[in-house]
This record gives sequence, C-alpha cells and structure tokens, in this order.
Amino acid sequence: MIYNNLKKIRVYLSVIIFCFTSIYFLDFVNPLPNGLTESVFSIQFIPSLIKFIAEVSFYSIGFIAILLVTLVWGRLYCSFICPLGFLQDIISRFRKKKFRYRFFKDFPKLKYSFFAVTVLFLLSGSLLFVSLLDPFSNYGKIVVNIFKPVFVFGNNILTGALELFDNYSVSPIKFNVSLIGFSFSITVLIVVSVMSYYKGRLFCNTVCPVGALLGLVSKISLLKIEVDENSCNGCGKCERVCKSQCIESKTKTVDFDRCVGCFNCFEACPTKGIVFTTQLKSEKKDSIDEGRRGFLSSLAIYVLGSAIVAKAQEKIIPKKESTIPTIKSNHSSPPGAIDTDRFNDNCTACHLCVSACPTNVLQPSFLEYGALNMLHPVMDYKKSFCNFECTICAEVCPTDAIKEITLEEKKLVQIGVAKFEKDNCIVHTEETECGACSEHCPTKAVNMVPHKHLLAPEVIEEFCIGCGACEFACPTKPYKAIYVEGNPEHKVAKKNVQEKLIEEESEDFPF
Repeated sequence: MIYNNLKKIRVYLSVIIFCFTSIYFLDFVNPLPNGLTESVFSIQFIPSLIKFIAEVSFYSIGFIAILLVTLVWGRLYCSFICPLGFLQDIISRFRKKKFRYRFFKDFPKLKYSFFAVTVLFLLSGSLLFVSLLDPFSNYGKIVVNIFKPVFVFGNNILTGALELFDNYSVSPIKFNVSLIGFSFSITVLIVVSVMSYYKGRLFCNTVCPVGALLGLVSKISLLKIEVDENSCNGCGKCERVCKSQCIESKTKTVDFDRCVGCFNCFEACPTKGIVFTTQLKSEKKDSIDEGRRGFLSSLAIYVLGSAIVAKAQEKIIPKKESTIPTIKSNHSSPPGAIDTDRFNDNCTACHLCVSACPTNVLQPSFLEYGALNMLHPVMDYKKSFCNFECTICAEVCPTDAIKEITLEEKKLVQIGVAKFEKDNCIVHTEETECGACSEHCPTKAVNMVPHKHLLAPEVIEEFCIGCGACEFACPTKPYKAIYVEGNPEHKVAKKNVQEKLIEEESEDFPF
C-alpha cells in the first residue's frame, strides 16, 4: 500500500534537499550549476515570494506551487523542503528512546501574533521579521555563522597535517566570523534545539510565519490525514510518534492544520487506521479547526586578491595613530543591489552571499542599515574588499535582492566613492612614502600626485567604483586615511582610459 512508503519518500527527498542546501551555504565544493541552484531555491517559500514581489519570473513562482500543493495535501513543505524543519528532525533524534510525544492543544494567539506582525512589517516595506523568523534564512545564518567556521577550522587543520607529508591536495580557507551574526545564529539554534528536542515541531507551529500561513491554507486542503474509527484500535502509537503533537488518540482526531506531513503515523499504525480522506468525506470532524562557482575558483580569487592587499598593510607601519574620525553617512550595499532601499526591501538575511563571497567583504550588518535591517549583508571594508573580477554574490542570491549582472557591468557599478582624509595619511603627517591605496585601486581612481618630495593620494571620484581595496589596504589605525562613502543609489562610474593604457604598456617587457 502506498501509505507504507510515504515516510520513506519524505525522508529521501528531504535528505537530498537538505544536503544540497547545506553544501551550497557551506560553499566548500559547490559543483552545482546555477540553473539547478535556482530551481531548488525557487521552491523555498519566502525567497520565492520576495523574488516574485520584486520581479515575476519562472524562478519566482515557487511559493505559488507550494500553496497549491498545500491546498491538496497539506503542509508537505515543512517536512519535505524546509531545511530548518529537517534540522529540527535531526535534533529530535537525540532524545532517549523511551521518550514519546503527547497531544497538546494549539497556541493560536501566539502563532498568529507572530504571523500578523510579520505580515504588517512586510506590508510596510520592512523585512525585519522575515529576516528574524523565516526558516530558510535562519537555517542559512546557522550554517554560515556556526557550521561553516567549524568546517573551515577542520579543513585548515587537515591542510596543515597533510603538508607535513608534502601533500597539498587540500587548500586552506580563510573565513571571517561576524560577532553579531554568530550571536544571533547561536541564539536561534539554541531556541530551535530546545523546542525540537522536547516538543518536536513546536517552533513550526508557534513561531514560524510560513508554518502559520500554510496551516491556514491546510484548513481547506482537499486531502487530510484522519483516523479511521472502523480500523483504529486506540493503541495510541500514532500519537506517540507525531512530532507536531497534533494527533489525539483518545478522541481519534487530527488537528490537521498543525500536521507537517512527516507521515510517521502511517508507518507506526499497526491497523492501517491512519488514512488520507477527501474534504468531502471529513464533515464529521467539525471539532478540528484548526529553504557558482567551484571551490577552487573562489579560493583562487581570494588568494590572488586579498593576499596581495594584506601584504601592503604589513610592509608599511605608521609611527603613530591617526586622529581624525572617519564617520560614514552611508554604507555600501553589494554590486547588483541597485540601491540600498531596494536591497533591504528584498533581502531576507539568509547569508548565502556572506558564505559565498570569496574575499569575505560581505558581513552581517548591525546598525549600518538601521535597526529594522539588522543582519542584512553589508560591505565591510575593515574586513576585506570587493574583488574586481567577481560577481558571485549576485549569482547566488535567491531573492534577487542582488540582481545578477555581467562582469563588465559590475566593473563600472559605483556602489560608493572613496574619500581622502589627508590629516590621517602618513604621507602628510609623517612624511613617509606609502601609496598602498593607489597601488591596489583596480580602476586607478586613486592617483598619486606630488607632495613636497613625496607622492600623496588624490581621488578621482568619477573613476571610483567603491570596491574598498584602498580602504582595506590603508595601513593607518584606528582611523583610515581613505575610506568609502556608500551610494544609497548605485551609479555608473566612468571607464578610466589611462588605466587601460597602463595595462597595455605593462604587458610589453623591455627584455
């Protein structure tokens, strides 16, 4: 009978989707083509919905498919597709074998309060509660901010061990850990772990806004799981394995809007008393109301770029600290975001771009975008810089908060403009030769001009794209002598013809 295989089908599919999503967030091999990536991420409810609001396309209608499936079979998304749901199942497996679930009544006021606040913020144009509560985005933050650092640490230990035997088959990885990102992610993981360990899918049925919405839709679904009173012997085995705790064996009822479609009850029932019935046959239950590039190429981009810039910081050591504070009015959003408001309106803070960024310049924000947009990725030039030859963040974004652009387009996108504070520059304050900012500017927007017997930086703003290489390379501390002021609306920089001439001349060696 097909009921006997429903749990197996659910487990196989959920494992595949969970592993795919985890590998992609970890970003350590990533052999998967972009088309396949978009197809799988398009069935994650919130990213698909946000993408649909921004732009209607084939990959933005996944949430509609999920709603249609829910209208027929109930909340299959929660057990088949949602990665945070599968993580809860893994955690609940650590319980003692004697532990058994028991039916408990729903918390509709709490559940719909979370849902209502999320909807109100969404209608007002803020994704704050979506970023805080969306299960796909929260799983992404957990992987990027907790699991990935552990993986990187293990990878680098293995690399060091193999190098002792002249084996260089594994390459080292550098990854910056954000304190705000880690703090929020560990809090979410602890809360979800405690709830799932003791109460199964309690998070899905009290906090998760996607669960609340799909629960409402499942009230009118065509097929519902119910207890066949003629076959049921009242043993209660279905109730003891129900992770949603929505089956009450005494009354032989199922609170179907809380059912996440795990199908544990079908496998546990010895008499086949758990069945799917159509809405037309379930009138007797009036009392029941109620989700690139390969690793080597990413590593190559990082090694070729950040190692060179980091070297510039090491070879020049200021004699004294800089004194003029550099306060930014606006912080830079990633190339492809178009403008900061649009970016924040579409970003769910899943941190996929944070994980994929090969130079680690994308970091979870704190108050850079305001309190309502905490944890949204921001360009942190203290940590690193945006590589001139990279568009990975745009390629992996599941909501189009960062729109995909060509490499040639990206090279002229002005996400910010470099500002020069001469009173912090050691050329002016210490009369020491430097030029690290100009040396590492990919567009040569930072030019060196005569200053006494030395050369000092000068910014040509129309050529600047705001990549932050100059700010990252600048050796002055605690305040940089050159920093990037973000453009709230991205602009188009002019192409530096002189830069092209310099590149062409450098290719001809005089020997």
